[in-house]
Amino acid sequence: MRTPAVAVLSALTLAASVACAPAVAPPTPSSAAPRGLLRQTEDQIARTAASLRRLDDMPLYEMTYHGGYDAEAPLTDAELARKDTGWACSLFHRPGEFGRNFDWDPNPAMVVHARPPDGYASLSLADVSYLFPTGARPDLSAAQDRRRLAHAVLTPFDGMNEKGLAVGLAQTPDAQLPAPTPGRPTVSGVRIIRLMLDRAATVPEAIDLMRRYDLDFTGGPQLHYLIADRAGRSAVVEFGDGRMNVIDDRYLTNITMSGADRAAKLADRRYRLLAEGGDTDAMELLRRVAQHHTRWSIVYDLEDLTAKIVTAQRWERVHDLRLSAGG
Repeated sequence: MRTPAVAVLSALTLAASVACAPAVAPPTPSSAAPRGLLRQTEDQIARTAASLRRLDDMPLYEMTYHGGYDAEAPLTDAELARKDTGWACSLFHRPGEFGRNFDWDPNPAMVVHARPPDGYASLSLADVSYLFPTGARPDLSAAQDRRRLAHAVLTPFDGMNEKGLAVGLAQTPDAQLPAPTPGRPTVSGVRIIRLMLDRAATVPEAIDLMRRYDLDFTGGPQLHYLIADRAGRSAVVEFGDGRMNVIDDRYLTNITMSGADRAAKLADRRYRLLAEGGDTDAMELLRRVAQHHTRWSIVYDLEDLTAKIVTAQRWERVHDLRLSAGG
């Protein structure tokens, strides 16, 4: 899936790897980086570059993004080439926990730590293949690849922010988006997640934010979303009959949720396993609904702002992550 409005970050001279915010003006030290979708000074570029590391051989990468970015502008090949100077999926929410399997092609992924200048700190996961030509693999020794990887801050497929809000997407069999509203910004199916992580502290705030944007699923699968917060609220958002539908639920797979009764939902094997999971350990529950193409399985702790992630179904190998609210 290559969404045309997938988000972007500014030029990196790095050394070392799948949404209400206005464009953010960079600070004004003398050595500001060239303007693009990323708004970074040279110092912020260097700090972002220094944070890039490879966590495992899926490959799974990690970075801490420093600086601002234009959360509304589309990500283009021209932006990614700027010189220096279907998803399947299973998601669930229960008090204090948000879990998801990302089931898709065997692509590299990245853990992204972000603290936007005017938004909430967040921890998110991105499929970084969408930042590169088809079939290309990131090379951390290449400056241009490191610069491209920084744009992962704009392409979250799931994530959690410092307020305990969590969001994840999944493919839906069908979606009919509302007609565009004149004057309303249009963003991609992943960029809306970045905007929610940056700007929303609760499920109601996230839903209200989504209503202020037109979404564009061109170039990729149709999507729906599970949103949850620290207070225990959750909702599924999907689009049908030309409107945005908000459904009271805490489980999400790849079935159409709008208009579906409980029996229809439970007829889906993965939905049923999630709904009947009871007190099953969260990662074990994700293991039960994993598919042959599950790329990552992550459990976000909405209370202590940590996460555990397993890549490529290597259940014995768990990475511990922590959201840092520091600059």
